[in-house]
Amino acid sequence: MKTLSIAIIAHVDHGKTTLTDHLLKQGHVFTSHEKVSDRVMDSNAQEIERGITILAKNCSAFYNDIKINIVDTPGHADFGSEVERVLKMVDCVILLVDAKEGPMPQTKFVLSKSLQLGHKPIVVINKIDKPDQRAEIVVDMLFDLFVKLGANDEQLDFPIIYAIGKQGIAKHNINDESKDLTPLFETIIKHVPLYNETLEAEPLQMQVTNLAYDDYIGRIAVGRVSKGIIKVGQNITVCKLDGTTKSSKITKIFIYEGIRQKEVASAPAGEIVAVAGIPDITIGETIADPSKPEALPALQIDEPTLSMNFLVNNSPFAGKEGKFVTTRHIKDRLERELQTNVGLRVEPIAGTDGYKVSGRGELHLSVLLENMRREGFELQVSQPEVITKMVDGKKEEPIEHLVINVPDNFSGTVIEKLGRRKGEMKDMQSENGITKIEYEIPTRGLLGFRSEFIMDTKGEGLMDHSFLKYDLHKGDIPQRTNGVLVSGEQGVAVAFALWNLQERGTIFITPTTPVYEGMIIGENARSEDLIVNPTKEKKLTNMRTTSSDDAIKLIPPRIITLEKGLEYIQNDELVEITPQSIRLRKKLLTENERKRAGKN
Repeated sequence: MKTLSIAIIAHVDHGKTTLTDHLLKQGHVFTSHEKVSDRVMDSNAQEIERGITILAKNCSAFYNDIKINIVDTPGHADFGSEVERVLKMVDCVILLVDAKEGPMPQTKFVLSKSLQLGHKPIVVINKIDKPDQRAEIVVDMLFDLFVKLGANDEQLDFPIIYAIGKQGIAKHNINDESKDLTPLFETIIKHVPLYNETLEAEPLQMQVTNLAYDDYIGRIAVGRVSKGIIKVGQNITVCKLDGTTKSSKITKIFIYEGIRQKEVASAPAGEIVAVAGIPDITIGETIADPSKPEALPALQIDEPTLSMNFLVNNSPFAGKEGKFVTTRHIKDRLERELQTNVGLRVEPIAGTDGYKVSGRGELHLSVLLENMRREGFELQVSQPEVITKMVDGKKEEPIEHLVINVPDNFSGTVIEKLGRRKGEMKDMQSENGITKIEYEIPTRGLLGFRSEFIMDTKGEGLMDHSFLKYDLHKGDIPQRTNGVLVSGEQGVAVAFALWNLQERGTIFITPTTPVYEGMIIGENARSEDLIVNPTKEKKLTNMRTTSSDDAIKLIPPRIITLEKGLEYIQNDELVEITPQSIRLRKKLLTENERKRAGKN
């Protein structure tokens, strides 16, 4: 059977996974009686909960006796490394763009990567059923973006398909009648070259772009066979990343049919496969014929821009809620993560029980932390810090491309706050009561901004950003202006104490929450930190008065999630993470320790 491979790339929430669902349904993958859930490719627990794609995944559909391998990719900039590595194993990309929003920061990022690799994209303008769609304008915006990114003449002559991904409908022209995705399938078959069958006669070459693990057969390497034929029982040579080679043997081969893996005896050039039998293989290495062991070019992955310290939990509650609490446990887990998460960097911190972990953004690192928490790990992490560089004796820092969409009446507040955070406005447009503003802003300026943004816009604003470049350091950026309420006692929080503390600021905990000295239980209304006692109970007396017997009415607390905690803390604070709790705390727990540190 003839084979071709495509990747679907887009900005977050532009409809990649939904379109993939319908490609599978109309590509004769599922039987008529089979019940299929929505967003079937989002199989990871966090993907289902967050409603985003985190990991790139393989599947396939069939059309006119041609097998179409499909790679569903993440849309969020923090998972760009997932996109970068899979683009090398496909023949073409489908660039999906919202008919109203047009190209967004991540659209620019993924498109630039695919153009650099020589792909000639197929453009799909999705969600044309929106009442405020502007498909024709979006096509012009995309053409301008292609030109700006240096596309050649062939890449600029991109085919355009109009789609309603949610209904599984595609059209060659926006006013055509259509009931299914046939126009898209036809465009893929016409536009994407089939893999050259003469390559099967050449010596084997396959680069590993992903890894999986099975309890029975061990590590599984995923990639596309670039040349030759790979067979079960075949002796192969692994070209390692350090230039050395190692002999091994293929024990099992799987190909993708629909969303499932099918075991086969062999697979030809052009097929995306998962192979077992090589216990120590890693991403980027090449599986080659022993007679001609040539490595394919190394995968180019952009460097991390943000780091934080993963530390052993040393709070008074350490070890009470987690199974894995030691340095060794954290080290082993991070080493396992490095095997598949190519955008991550890990290095030990001298003199401490911890590691400096660097990634592409807060979400990239918080997804890892959430996975560790669910697996039973207990640890504490520091405030995220941007990674700076020294170029020609000058300090440079990462700059983000930020796009804000807010109701007109909130735009002034947002502009003021982004100005204080060293944001530089590049464009501003207003239409139908919504203001769209584009900024170039230091990554530092976005740390902790999302929570403020949601409150300032009453939840009606949208913000998207992606890494743009390194540029000269922009100077000091104001940090959090409010102090915190810090517990001065260990015990259990009581309603009476929290009721009295409400007038001091915003509370983060509920009654019956265990607390310890140095734990942050709220935000102070003033700029300084305040030591409080959340365990103080009402004094018992036999006197009754109207004022003393008022009912205790507590304002609902501000619940601190993992992402909110990472955004909120300052450099003298930590987030304590356990399978059951997210707590904020001071690095130095006692007041005396903090005073001594302040004097020094």
